[in-house]
Amino acid sequence: MPRLVCRAVCLAALLAVGVSGMPHDVRSAGAAEGDYPPVFPTWPFVIQTWPWTQAADAAYAALTSSKSTTPSLDAIVAGLSTCEEQQCGGTVGFGGSPDEAGETTLDALIINGVSLEVGAVGALRGVKNAIGVARAVMDYTSHTMLVGSQATDFALNMGFPPANLSTPASLQQWQQWQQQNCQPNMRKNVLPDPTQHCGPYKPTNPFDAGVEQAAPARAASVRDRSAARIDEHNHDTIGMVVIDAHGNMAAGASTNGMAHKVPGRVGDGPIAGSGAWVDSDWGGCAATGDGDIMMRFQPCYQAVQNLRAGHTPRQAAEDALGRIERFFSFSGALVVIDRQGNYGAASWDLPFSYAVRTGNMSATEVIDVVPGDWLHTKPVGDANRRNKGSRKQREQDKHKRQQWERMN
Repeated sequence: MPRLVCRAVCLAALLAVGVSGMPHDVRSAGAAEGDYPPVFPTWPFVIQTWPWTQAADAAYAALTSSKSTTPSLDAIVAGLSTCEEQQCGGTVGFGGSPDEAGETTLDALIINGVSLEVGAVGALRGVKNAIGVARAVMDYTSHTMLVGSQATDFALNMGFPPANLSTPASLQQWQQWQQQNCQPNMRKNVLPDPTQHCGPYKPTNPFDAGVEQAAPARAASVRDRSAARIDEHNHDTIGMVVIDAHGNMAAGASTNGMAHKVPGRVGDGPIAGSGAWVDSDWGGCAATGDGDIMMRFQPCYQAVQNLRAGHTPRQAAEDALGRIERFFSFSGALVVIDRQGNYGAASWDLPFSYAVRTGNMSATEVIDVVPGDWLHTKPVGDANRRNKGSRKQREQDKHKRQQWERMN
């Protein structure tokens, strides 16, 4: 049975069950207390990272008023374009997060949850509407991502107006960074010492005295991400997931990246599966935080796969972040929604809030998330992977592995 036909039949069956006896305030089976408000939200639906309600309002308005055949995609563009125009938090759109050279560049991603088509741009220069350009990549090419100045050329050919992405505020931010000896700094293993000096930089010779790191010291320095200084004012991305009135889903993300990044850096925002992921058969996810680390683990793809495995949305988010924390001391958060409209979120070492608007809400609501209060709650899946756990738990795991190795 074709996928679209199957979805239509399944939707009809679901609605029939809801009308005939299942009240809409019943949670999905197995949901834990506190996963999401005790409501079975009605479509249309918007969920996003961060409390910028104007973006959720714009997306919801598009879901309820769009006359096109792709209202979910229209909603992603409308919502994220609003934040690009209004420079939400200084981390989205023009005039924020200048790189080492003082330039602002943009990343964006859009995903069709029905067809799994993807459009993305990275390090986009000289065009303000990054999510619009990402949509154009999806609609007018057979590619997934375009980057840099050539993405700009494509955007101009598609009719997007050129624009200066720098502002007096972003240039002042860059100048202050230079006056502070270029701190914080994203370089490593270079001279002069990037923790004390500005560039230009050159690679260190690993055979020079005092330069080579012992393996434990290097492992500790790689794990520690405190120099990135990720917080609510410096992070990757507004991410958003929507469900239209027909149950079709879409997701997207937009960001101007990390402040003071090395020119050319692209984070997790425009990476499908990392900045966002959605599959209308199961659900969707959007991420925010330390994109350089999170993109290595595809946390949103993992979260949606967790939904397939039977996790609740909150458990899916916790498990995906837990897989990263095993290796890195990082900061990040996920919002997750299943295809029925149940939703949840998790945060690790990042003060975090997200916004939600459903068909049975009169206004967008903002929900706060306590970072990392779930580490020892044993979310679904811990039995099938090595979890960090407590020191005692790690010692027990180590002892069991040694016993197994002796036996085999």
